[in-house]
Amino acid sequence: MTLTLPTPAQPLKIGTRGSPLALAQAYETRALLMQAFDLPEAAFEIVAISTRGDRVQDRALRELGGKGLFSKEIEDRLLNGEVDIAVHSTKDMSVEQPAGLVLGTFLERENPFDAFITLDGKALADLPQGATVGSSSLRRKAQLLNKRPDLKVVEFRGSVQTRLTKLEEGVADATFLAMAGLNRLGYDDVPRQAVTAEEMLPAVAQGAISIEHREADSHIAEMLDALHHVPTGQAMACERAFLAKLDGSCQTPIAGLAQIDGGTLRLRGEILRTDGSESLMDEISGPVEDGAAMGVELATKLLERAGAGFFDWK
Repeated sequence: MTLTLPTPAQPLKIGTRGSPLALAQAYETRALLMQAFDLPEAAFEIVAISTRGDRVQDRALRELGGKGLFSKEIEDRLLNGEVDIAVHSTKDMSVEQPAGLVLGTFLERENPFDAFITLDGKALADLPQGATVGSSSLRRKAQLLNKRPDLKVVEFRGSVQTRLTKLEEGVADATFLAMAGLNRLGYDDVPRQAVTAEEMLPAVAQGAISIEHREADSHIAEMLDALHHVPTGQAMACERAFLAKLDGSCQTPIAGLAQIDGGTLRLRGEILRTDGSESLMDEISGPVEDGAAMGVELATKLLERAGAGFFDWK
């Protein structure tokens, strides 16, 4: 079968959020497709789509309905044919796919860890008693308060640029950003301290770009196969199975990281009480091909240890 490729006359429409980071991810996807199929930039059209998570900036994400806040409008446009593929930050994606859509292509994962940001490059341990840290992430808040209950955590929403501006305005003494976002935006001059897995596990799927398409579009699926990074896909299958078993959402402090060494996958996972008063961690290793099953197994173990009432939001 001859692969039908986009042309300037009939470009492939790439749906994305309109934030600078989301656009950078869409441009990266476009560049990889151009390279893989020797196509001009004019064979693609970037379509920026406003999502509810972008529009509502004065409320915490957990109050707005959890995951899907940054994808629903894009998926609606994908389903009705207004765009041909959608580029997402995988950590924002629900583990349940809308009927008719496939999330099966993953670009090679960037740095999955968090960066601790202060204007003077201080480390977390250097913050004085009672300092203020800005974060909109329930996971980061719970992990932070678990280690430093003396700190005050304030809501910090917005793009990378918006959060850095808030820091400069003194809204908080420090914040967290994803290393992947800083790297993709070329923000090499932002003072940061890398947060290791031993200090704070990252969000599930952090640093991974995923591409969604309509299930019926076999020719697009064939194109996207050229971009798929198999080890990242294997890690995502594991982490997202872990998240699904835990019923993960923006209302649940969950962290997880799958790493592959040869044919072995290691998954580390953590669940926390929403106030940070308790953290439960565990890990599991096994063959890469058993990743999804291992994700379910580790989540089950943590849920058994947690018992009823651990997630007080329930």
